[in-house]
Amino acid sequence: MMRHLILMSLFILPLLGQAQLRKEKKEQLKALKIAYMTDELQLTPEEATRFWPVFNAFEEKQREIRKQKLKNYLDSEGESSAQLNEKDAQQALKQMAAMDEEVFQAKKKLLEDLKGVIPAYKIIQLKQAEEKFKQKLLRKLQDRRK
Repeated sequence: MMRHLILMSLFILPLLGQAQLRKEKKEQLKALKIAYMTDELQLTPEEATRFWPVFNAFEEKQREIRKQKLKNYLDSEGESSAQLNEKDAQQALKQMAAMDEEVFQAKKKLLEDLKGVIPAYKIIQLKQAEEKFKQKLLRKLQDRRK
């Protein structure tokens, strides 16, 4: 019995360590994004305290939608699109459209919510700042692989 516990802990502890590292990396990345975007948008301290809760809620909603999309994809992974009958294909298309609509509505809500938080020109700059941040991250990853 004790031997089994020791063996199990030898397998589980490294996994827990990896999960903790991933969480730390995720938090580190989030902090970098906050600093970068705050600087790029030149948010005042007052704007930042009002902006980030709204933006974080939007990102969480997007994360939920992506998670659901992935779940739907993995659930249907066993079936190739060639094997779908017309009824199943129609249903899959409806689900795809519904999720795209959900993303669109979340973006629309973000824009509306931000109107009372930061000036319109900063809302427009937001998309550019997000893209710049993504490009910067991709370049760093590519540089690491070289």
